[in-house]
Formats: sequence, structure tokens, C-alpha cells
Amino acid sequence: MSHAIEIENLAVNFGSTLAVGGVSLSVDYGEVSVLLGPNGAGKTTTTETLLGFRSPSSGRVRIQGLDPVTNHKDVMRGVGALLQKGGVWAPMSPREVLALTSSYYPTPRDYRELIDLLNLSSCATTPWRRLSGGEQQRTLLALALVGRPRVLILDEPTGAVDPEGHRVVRDILRSERARGCAILVTTHQLADAEEIADRVVIMRAGHVVANGTLDELRGDKVVLFESRADLDVTRLSELLGATVVCESPGHFRVAVASLDAGLLQTSLASLDAQLEGLRTRASLEERYLELVQADREGSGS
Repeated sequence: MSHAIEIENLAVNFGSTLAVGGVSLSVDYGEVSVLLGPNGAGKTTTTETLLGFRSPSSGRVRIQGLDPVTNHKDVMRGVGALLQKGGVWAPMSPREVLALTSSYYPTPRDYRELIDLLNLSSCATTPWRRLSGGEQQRTLLALALVGRPRVLILDEPTGAVDPEGHRVVRDILRSERARGCAILVTTHQLADAEEIADRVVIMRAGHVVANGTLDELRGDKVVLFESRADLDVTRLSELLGATVVCESPGHFRVAVASLDAGLLQTSLASLDAQLEGLRTRASLEERYLELVQADREGSGS
């Protein structure tokens, strides 16, 4: 069976400027792929091209086997999309726009259920222009979901959303994945990627610099421990034979896969400090920053 989303060697030029160059990725049904990258990486251009709002300069894109430019209407019937640009007619409320949009589909979700699910009940009758950024974003996500799409393409779905909203969005994406939906999400939120992604694609300057599962892309394990805030990390590094870095007051990182707890306790005791917490972590954030920085250095920018 073909992929729900297919991008092969996609290039998009804005005049003489290369926005996207040679991007390839795919998303299967029942899978969440997260597209990560700094500002200007080409994530939004990729999603806009995938939805048929831009034409590729070269390469091939397909959604459910269809060309999103030549078969735009057919593609959009089966896709739920949330883009950074666009919105709702200012006088309309979430309830009004969801009720209207649901009438366009043969078997829509109950828009009242989506209002409850996305915590929009308190602002359901508030005009769009008076909604907060987070309320507007959650309304747009509800609009993407109302038609029961087989494919979801969401550009920064947690933008302007508060921490509770982040949890709600993550839960919804897990539910849609379980329903068999193919989901492509762009985000700056590495924590979101670690929570929901089956695959992660990292972009910079229009190119894919990494593509794999979370386990494949996470960096090497590091040891994290907690102790007093004014710890002498230089002396402790000498005692442990490994570099200790202070991540925040009282929180420290050692770039090793494992560390003998007894040695750490003894070394801390020699510095009149105690071990207050110890764990290991393999961080997507560290691997992401490493890849982006390596690519920046390699390109000379």
C-alpha cells in the first residue's frame, strides 16, 4: 500500500532563492511524523506545497496518491489542515464557524464534542476577533478535525497554546493516530516531538539533515544529577574523569552513558555536597542542536 503522504526530491524556489531543496519524506496511516527545524528551515513552505497552495519547482508530492495541485479539491476533502496563515471571519464565533464547516461534510464529527474536547466551551460564542491566540489556535485545530480526515497536516498546532492546551493537543493527536490517521506536524516544540512522534524529520536551510525514529535520532545517553547550586563543577569533573556541566542551579549533566553512584557520592562528599537525585537521559534536544549546528558550520553560514 502506498504512503498517505509522499514527498520525493521536492524543491521550491522563490525567484533565485532556494526555499526547499531536495526534501524527501513519507508518512503512513496510523503514524505521526514531526517536522522540526529553526525559523527559515523550509517547514511551512513544505507543508504549503504539500497542500497544493504552492507548486513544486521540481520533485513530486502526493497525498493519498493524488497530486495536490491538479487534484486540489479531491485532496482537500480527505485532509484536515492547520496553517500559520489564515483564520476565521472576524464576527464569527467558534460555535458558528464549526457548525457551518461541519455542514460541508457527509459524516462530520459533532462540532459540540470538539468544542468540549478542545476546552472552547467558555468562548464558544465569542467573536473570533476577541479570542486569545490560544483560543484561535484551538478553534483552527477543531476545524481541521471536524471532517474526520484520513490525513492531518498541522503547522505549529501548539503555537500560542498554554501548557494545559499542549496536553490536550497531544492527547488528540494520539487519538487520531489510533484512528488510523496519517499526521504530519511541524513544530518548534521539541517536547511535543518527544511526546507524540513516531518519526522525526529535521530540516535546516531547506534541506533534510536527519530522518528517523526517536530512538534513532536521540543523542547518546547522559547522566543527570542534582546537588547544591554552587557546586565546583571543574573540581568535580577532575574527580569523576568526565566533564560536568551545570544545566540550571542545582541540576547537572555528565556526558557519559552511566556513572557509578558510589563514586559520584564520594566525590560530592569531598566537596561538602550531597547527591539529591540521579537519572539518565537521551535527549532529542541535544541531538537536534548538534545536527543544526553541524550543518550550519558545514555550510559556512
